[in-house]
Amino acid sequence: MTDLVAGSSPDLFYRYIGVAGFLLYVTVYSCLCLRILSSESIRYFVCNTFAASLVLISLSNEFNLASALIQIFWIVLGVIGITLRILHRWQDTLYTRR
Repeated sequence: MTDLVAGSSPDLFYRYIGVAGFLLYVTVYSCLCLRILSSESIRYFVCNTFAASLVLISLSNEFNLASALIQIFWIVLGVIGITLRILHRWQDTLYTRR
């Protein structure tokens, strides 16, 4: 716990951002496992994308290539998932209006 609070103010900011991303990842995954959240929902992809973005921001302070690549992968996949679901909803509304 001392590692989390030790350091300068900018370092603390990045650490807390990374921890917030981690907590969001864990919360979203727990909600998915407990069937509180569906993997088909846009909310799932938005939360995962936001969590990956937070962790990626934290990596700008202490860079790790492998971790950065994983976060970029999650962000790209999340954006694709969000886009597909928005397009699917849009198509559904077009077909129901006819």
